[in-house]
Amino acid sequence: MLRVALDVSAVPDRPVGAGHYILQLARGLAARSDVDLVLCSRVGDRGRWAPLVADENLLAAAPDGRPLRLAWEQLRLGPLVAASGAAVHHGPHYTMPRRCPVPSVVTVHDLSFFDEPRWHERSKVLLFRRAITRAAREAAVVVCPSQVTADALHRWCRVDAEVVVAPHGVDTGRFRPDEPAPGADAARLVALNTRLIGGRPLLVFVGTLEPRKDVPTLVRAFSSVAALHPEVLLVLAGGAGWGADDVDAAVTATGLGHRIVRTGYVSDDDIPALLRSATAVVYPSLYEGFGLPALEALACGAPLVTTRGTAMEEVAGASAVLVTPGDVDELAGALDAALRGTGGDRVTSERRALGFGIVDRHTWERSTDLHVEAYRLAYSGGLPSQ
Repeated sequence: MLRVALDVSAVPDRPVGAGHYILQLARGLAARSDVDLVLCSRVGDRGRWAPLVADENLLAAAPDGRPLRLAWEQLRLGPLVAASGAAVHHGPHYTMPRRCPVPSVVTVHDLSFFDEPRWHERSKVLLFRRAITRAAREAAVVVCPSQVTADALHRWCRVDAEVVVAPHGVDTGRFRPDEPAPGADAARLVALNTRLIGGRPLLVFVGTLEPRKDVPTLVRAFSSVAALHPEVLLVLAGGAGWGADDVDAAVTATGLGHRIVRTGYVSDDDIPALLRSATAVVYPSLYEGFGLPALEALACGAPLVTTRGTAMEEVAGASAVLVTPGDVDELAGALDAALRGTGGDRVTSERRALGFGIVDRHTWERSTDLHVEAYRLAYSGGLPSQ
């Protein structure tokens, strides 16, 4: 049995994206008989992780607050991992401790800090560029969620580590085409916003409102077709991230605020109801390391519009309608076609079937298997150079 230390200290109270990935990975590893899992969490976050591992395998020692936590990781986590008896350490969010006494595995979610630094706060760009560069050279294995990300890593960094592509999975217990009970979805929607019920067509975006998601382009595309489809609502489901002021400006400029529903952060249990109720799920991101909301939309059987030349195309392929990133007119045409049902039931059914096939291949169990292969690869390579 391989003893693995997983650093879960970066998972926020309201996880999205990478936070969901770490949660699912921890659950998957905890369920395996060939992994002895050690979790390194924040001091105040013990309750979330305690059900997964024995008390002695939960090291709740990291301080709250990103600067203090990162300093703790660099100075204190290595000795803590050594004392735990772990054979491999996994940093699932770009970083790894200095002078780690065991081989390290690091997940690099994307290379946007190199490709598009303007999308991030300057302090994060400096921090994560340094962390990714170091991981590529000093980690035993780097895990990437897509081939797009792995290719970008090689483009930007000298890569001495082994690279393992381990796509994310989807929780088909929650993300499925049928609602858990009659009327359950309607109840969740009315709790989110009363305008979401009544049978009106919904164009749904799920994700943090931040520059890479390109929500302003979606708002402008919606404005282009709104007069043609007077009943349709645009639903922006997600919390405001850095740069969300651009979304506010775009909504104000359209004069369609009364037809754009801003839900704020949406709980994990509410998202499937939104996806199942959508006439189309629209995920117009300019850039993603993987694009989990696209996979979740496919699992719910929702028609998907997303962007070509991205990790979302790598995942969704022909099951989605693909548009050029940042192209307002092309996106507007795709929205209009989705609302009109252009292509007919046969095309919709074919795309839906393709989507379910993709979902079948993207399980969290499979993702966990690939991570365990990465741990074994790291362990077989011996100790990293100091």
